[in-house]
Amino acid sequence: MAPSTASLEDFHSYILVTGANGGLGYSICCRLMDEFLRTRPSSHSLRLIITTRDKTKSHDTIAKLKDHIFRARRQHKIHEQSPLVAKIYLQAEQVDLCNLRSVQNLAKKLLHALPKLDAIILNAGLGGFAGVDWALAIWTILTNIPKSVTYPTFKLQHVGLVTGPQETIFSASAGGRQPELGTLFCSNVFGHYMLVHGIAPLLSNSTATPGRVVWIGSLEAYSSVFSTSDIQALKSSSAYESSKRLTDVLVLSSSLVSTQPFVRKFLPPPRDHRPPKQYVTHPGICATNMVPLHWILFYLMTAVFYFARWVGSPWHTVTPYKGACAPVWVALASQEELDGLEENEGAGKWGSGTNFQGDERVTRTEVQGWGLGGTVGDNVGLPKRKRPREAEDLTEEGREQFELLGRECWELMERLREEWEGLLGDDD
Repeated sequence: MAPSTASLEDFHSYILVTGANGGLGYSICCRLMDEFLRTRPSSHSLRLIITTRDKTKSHDTIAKLKDHIFRARRQHKIHEQSPLVAKIYLQAEQVDLCNLRSVQNLAKKLLHALPKLDAIILNAGLGGFAGVDWALAIWTILTNIPKSVTYPTFKLQHVGLVTGPQETIFSASAGGRQPELGTLFCSNVFGHYMLVHGIAPLLSNSTATPGRVVWIGSLEAYSSVFSTSDIQALKSSSAYESSKRLTDVLVLSSSLVSTQPFVRKFLPPPRDHRPPKQYVTHPGICATNMVPLHWILFYLMTAVFYFARWVGSPWHTVTPYKGACAPVWVALASQEELDGLEENEGAGKWGSGTNFQGDERVTRTEVQGWGLGGTVGDNVGLPKRKRPREAEDLTEEGREQFELLGRECWELMERLREEWEGLLGDDD
């Protein structure tokens, strides 16, 4: 008996990675291909869809990824005619996450071009960093290297960055003013939020396992810099950290009963199988060009990162490829494994880390107000070197406050999404 169309489709995986042209995003793509070739039988295939902001970057990235496949084939002595070579197909798309019309257009294109999406890794984003307070940097590094380069206090950020005018159906109206959109809020959270909502049917079409929405968070997701009264962080000097705290709160509260009225509007559940599932990951501390540095300072920063690892930091992955460990694992792990971990220990924030020798591993990361898995007492007794800057033992009151915060954030995000969808209209 021939297998059904649905069962045949289960052999083909579709994964989308945003911001794939360099740094962590490019390394996520390389590691996805490597892990897929290593763990999947030759009867399976992967279509890897990458996004960049323009066609030139897309062309260059595809060329580099093809070269990576060629080198991997030579390393593992895979013959050119082997079926393994044909297992991976690359597709490039363009999107500007700070341009909501661009996001809307990509969503519509993907809905017509793809049968499903098994996972989307939301990597693209901006740092908004203006420079470094060198006096503070030198002092903190000399006095406490691991802490200072894990939870830095010396990065300077722009305040009040907003996107350019959005192309709305009211753009030509006389005297019309658009609501402001914070640049970092839009690039790191809201642009992705709109994209995921737009392609929700594709994520729901993944029937073998729930479609996975893999957000990229950060160790610097401090609760002290986030406020729902300024959810876009337009008045904050820590807009990057605020966007990452918002990411943590949205994802970790997405399965709570109190947030379901809003989560179900964001990701409407399919009728006959499980709805898409959201996860939050982070790359540890790896050396990328997110903070603008002279090349000499970049290599000096990298050396300091290695030293921090050697003196006990569990989070200094240093290279983006090692930093890609957690998001790739979440994207490719069996659903049974992920469900089992969450059933036993609660939903968590999955981080890339290493040991002294640099062997990468995936580990739960503490989140203020949530702990390791949302269970009171689950973060008591953790080694100090593994705990975030604002770490506190989780209490019942703290857990309740986190749930209230999650509901408020989901309500605000859904209100904002509906407002902007009304402004954008349908350009078909």
